[in-house]
Amino acid sequence: MTVKIKITCPNCGGEIESYRNPLPTIDIIIELEDGRIILIKRKNPPIGWAIPGGFVDYGESLEEAAIREAKEETSLDVILLEQMHTYSKPDRDPRQHTISTIFIAKGSGTPVAADDAAEIGVFIEDNLPHPLMFDHEQILTDYFKKKKRNNR
Repeated sequence: MTVKIKITCPNCGGEIESYRNPLPTIDIIIELEDGRIILIKRKNPPIGWAIPGGFVDYGESLEEAAIREAKEETSLDVILLEQMHTYSKPDRDPRQHTISTIFIAKGSGTPVAADDAAEIGVFIEDNLPHPLMFDHEQILTDYFKKKKRNNR
C-alpha cells in the first residue's frame, strides 16, 4: 500500500504530495577470533540488548553504513564477510517501518561501547541476553542455524 502524505512547502506555502517509505538500516553480527559475537545494550529508547547497527545515511552504501556503525558502536574496525539476509516485517522496529540488511563481519581488537551503545557484551549462542530488541532474536537464530549448516 502506497502511503501518500501532504506536506507544506517551506518556500511557497503550497501543498506538496510526498510518500512515506520504509527506512533502510543495517545490522552487523561481529564475530571475534574465538567464535563469540558482540552485542550492545542500547543507550537510547528502546533500551535493551541488540545487534550493533543503525540507519543508512543518505549517499552511503549498505556496506559503508555497516563499517561505520560497527566502529561507532563497538570501537572496532571490521571486515565484512558476507551479506546474510534482509529482514523487512513492517513491525520489526516499534518506532517505524525499517528494512534491515544483515552483515556478518570479523572484528579484531577490544570492543568498547561508544556512540549510542551504553554497554557491550561478548556472547555465544548459549548465553545470549534475553529479551533481545526488535527482531534480533530471530536474526541470531537464523545466524546460528546457518553457522551449524556451514560447519557440517
